[in-house]
Amino acid sequence: MERQGRGFRRDFEEREMHKATCSDCGQECEVPFKPKEDRPIYCKDCYRKHKKF
Repeated sequence: MERQGRGFRRDFEEREMHKATCSDCGQECEVPFKPKEDRPIYCKDCYRKHKKF
């Protein structure tokens, strides 16, 4: 691995993306995991609103 910036650079395979609908705004989005019906899914913008710092 090569050192780059603050972390290590890794060569990742492309992630399989899954289509989902944002639980807040209803916008279609893609997520890198298989969505579960019992958990909310957020687009990037809505995720920022819900993220706890």
